Amino acid sequence: MVSLHAEQRVLVPLFKSRWTRQAFVHWPYEPQAVQALLPEGLTADTHGGTAWVSLTPFVMEAVRPACVPPTPFAFPETNLRTYVHLPDGREGLWFLSLEVTAPVMLAARVIGVPYHTGDLAVREHGPAIRYTGTRRGGYPSYDLAVRPGAPLVPGDLDTWLTSRWRAFSRSGRALWQTPVQHEPWPLWSAAMESVDQTLTTSAGLPAPSGPPVVHFSPGVRRVRLGMPRLLKRP
Repeated sequence: MVSLHAEQRVLVPLFKSRWTRQAFVHWPYEPQAVQALLPEGLTADTHGGTAWVSLTPFVMEAVRPACVPPTPFAFPETNLRTYVHLPDGREGLWFLSLEVTAPVMLAARVIGVPYHTGDLAVREHGPAIRYTGTRRGGYPSYDLAVRPGAPLVPGDLDTWLTSRWRAFSRSGRALWQTPVQHEPWPLWSAAMESVDQTLTTSAGLPAPSGPPVVHFSPGVRRVRLGMPRLLKRP
């Protein structure tokens, strides 16, 4: 079962950071459309028979190795992700793409995390927050404006879409699991004022057809990213 609280403690983190000004835009998809993009060993997770794909732009702050004090190093990041589980039922995230301005994050490609560099920005836009980005080379891109609402008490679907405590990646035939720990997301209601994006089609998905579920969070401040663990050898 997906839990509001971290499923495991990351006692020896590889990195620490803060994730702030995070928007969540979740689109429903047919499970077979998502499953076609997953590696062997992972199954599309569903809620009420529906798979979901989420666009999650935010700002990474105070990113540093665990042994280093907080720094002013900060940059925007935007993820396109879906929800998966292992044969034993362990649930997590599968990233279809990650857009970032900081080239240092490309080091995660060694375990198959699909980072791409580009031009990204997060700006106040009246009562909304506007997230924009273009991958190096000019495609894909996104332009999203989300208007935060009021704090909410998460329901079942809200928790299912936001509270995941591991991510999977693949390098060659090797499948990796990376744990994460942080406080529960403080979630607010939100409205999507506008969206123009090509990340989903670039990832191999059909264009979103259903209405999205939208959340906003001011962020979590005690993120502990654990050491990746090999689940399947080539």
